[in-house]
Amino acid sequence: MVVFLIRAFIFLASAALGLWIASLLVDGFTVTASGFLVVVVVFAVLQSILTPWFLVMSRKYANALTGAVGLVSTVAALFVATLIGDGLTIDGATAWVLGSFTVWIVTMIGTLVLPLILLRNRVEKKRAAA
Repeated sequence: MVVFLIRAFIFLASAALGLWIASLLVDGFTVTASGFLVVVVVFAVLQSILTPWFLVMSRKYANALTGAVGLVSTVAALFVATLIGDGLTIDGATAWVLGSFTVWIVTMIGTLVLPLILLRNRVEKKRAAA
C-alpha cells in the first residue's frame, strides 16, 4: 500500500510539474490557479487509465505506434481535462502540439527522476540512523 501511495504521489507531482511548466513555456496553454488541482488530478487519473489501454490497442492493431503511446495518451488526457471545468485551456494547434509535448517530456522525466530523489533521501536517513 505504501508503494502504491508513493507511486501515486510521484505521478501526481510529475503531472503537476508538467502542466505548470507547459503553462509557463507555451503560449495558449493556460492553467488557472483556481483549477490547477482539479486539472492535475483529472489529467493524472486519465493518463494512468489511458496509457495501458492505448498500449494494448497499439500492440493489437498498430504495433508500429507502440512507441508513441505516452504522447498519444497525454494528448487524450489533456483533451478530456480541457472539457472538465475551466482550469485548463489550450488555444491553437501550436499550443496543442508544444503543450502536449512539454507535458509528456516533463512527466516522463519526473517519473524517472522523482523516485531517485525520494529513494536517495530515504537511504540517507537510514545511513544517518545507523
